[in-house]
Amino acid sequence: MRFPKFVGLLLFYCCACTANKQHVSVFNPKDDCYLIVLGITQDGGYPHAGCQRECCRLVFSGKQQPKLPVCLGLVDRRAGKMFLIEATPAFAEQWRRLQQTADMQEKRAPDGIFLTHAHIGHYTGLMQLGREVMGAKNAPVWAMPRMEKFLRENGPWSQLVSLQNIDLHSLRADSTVQLTENLRITPFLVPHRDEFSETVGYRIECRNKKVLFIPDIDKWEKWPRDIVEQVRSADCALLDATFFKDGELTGRAMKEVPHPFVEETMRRFALEPAAEKNKVTFIHLNHTNPLLWEEQARKEVLKAGFSLAKEGMVIGL
Repeated sequence: MRFPKFVGLLLFYCCACTANKQHVSVFNPKDDCYLIVLGITQDGGYPHAGCQRECCRLVFSGKQQPKLPVCLGLVDRRAGKMFLIEATPAFAEQWRRLQQTADMQEKRAPDGIFLTHAHIGHYTGLMQLGREVMGAKNAPVWAMPRMEKFLRENGPWSQLVSLQNIDLHSLRADSTVQLTENLRITPFLVPHRDEFSETVGYRIECRNKKVLFIPDIDKWEKWPRDIVEQVRSADCALLDATFFKDGELTGRAMKEVPHPFVEETMRRFALEPAAEKNKVTFIHLNHTNPLLWEEQARKEVLKAGFSLAKEGMVIGL
């Protein structure tokens, strides 16, 4: 079994944190399975195309660093396999980072790609697998029924199928896919703007550890399941934090793009013990979300006992 040359330098952020700061631990090379965060922002990334507001000017002026769209990497080193959740417009950079982290640069393509839905930041990176770029051979892509139908019947994605650049595999809600001996993943339906496909979150499990990943969802009250109960049953939860609070968008009604505001999610967990709040890590931030660029907003979330996802953050499974 090989280990990354820089494995001793890798840090991972445990899901548990105090009310004021996250615990940081040295990456353990004995961890066979781990999850790595490869992007933290909403579909358009940060900075956002066409944005002239101060939030994005901070990047153009060099005061803030760019951030990539939401993507996770899953690695089972003992099995020699690695997977992506989401195929974003930043696919090339995120796939390379995963290869380097896992020290598996010889792999041409991921051992599997899992999609959540058909919004541009979550699947359009599949184009990189085509003849114009990677020319991949039957790269496994897992999708729900409507998502799979969309890819098969609409170009340019249909060409990836016909040329066998990708090999589509069907997912079913609440049905588990065994990725390796220890690593498994289960999709579950969530309410969202499903113009072209259904939308899912994922439960990622390795041995007895469970991680929830819900990057996109409408308001929590629209979901038949109780998010607080779902978090109680997990060890860590990466949850939709597109917007911090109401009024964040200018010139556009926020009800057109419903998401649970970070403030709303924190209120839902307000009566939970610190151990439950500590499991919640916010991800999928819109460029307008002050958690990307305002220190006071970040301090408010951390002081309340929650965590913020960071690119390169590794969670041992």
